[in-house]
Formats: sequence, C-alpha cells, structure tokens
Amino acid sequence: MTEITDDLPARLLHEEHAGWRAILDGHGGEHYARAMTRDAVMIVEGAVLGRDDVIAAFRESPPWDAYEIHEPAIVRLGDRAGILAYRAVARRGDDVADLRMSTTYLYADGAWHVAAHQQTPA
Repeated sequence: MTEITDDLPARLLHEEHAGWRAILDGHGGEHYARAMTRDAVMIVEGAVLGRDDVIAAFRESPPWDAYEIHEPAIVRLGDRAGILAYRAVARRGDDVADLRMSTTYLYADGAWHVAAHQQTPA
C-alpha cells in the first residue's frame, strides 16, 4: 500500500503536469481516458462533464500552446486521496485563460487517478 507522505505535493503536481503536457500535445482525451476514474466528473463553466464527455470534448477542441501553474496548494484526504488547487494561465494563440482549478486525486491500483476536476474563470 502506498501511503500519502511528504512527497504528496510533488506527486500531485507531477500528475497535473502530465495532464497538461498531454493537452498541449493534442492527447488530452487519451490521457484522461486512462487517468480518470470511471465515475469521475469535470466541472467547467456551464457544464458538468462525465468521463466520456471529457474525452469527446478533447477530440473537438484544439490543444493549448502553453500553460503555467501558480500558487499550488494541497489538501490531504486520508491516506489515499488529495486535492491539488491552483491558479492556471493557459494560452492558445492570442487567447489567454486565467483559471482557478482543483483536481481531486485518488490512489488505486498502483496509480493516481482523477476523481473530480473543476475549473473556474478568474
């Protein structure tokens, strides 16, 4: 059993960066198909998306060009879960998104998985 230790902030940031890199590479849907729990949700402006909706949304939208993570904070939820909250700035061409994000991760089957993600425009 892997317990949450003092490396939790680094581990969750690593997982979040992996998701962003997949989005930048145009593989966000494939990444989140693997990374999300079966019943995970992604809460975005105006919608609550299930796992299949998230995968479809990534297929239909162009990748972002760049991103930055600012002010990360970790909330520990027992010994196998945690929330990463942060401010994200993402760029696609001239479009800049300034967002407040949180991702809830669960550790299961030897890996960290996204159980819920929310993003709120600043």
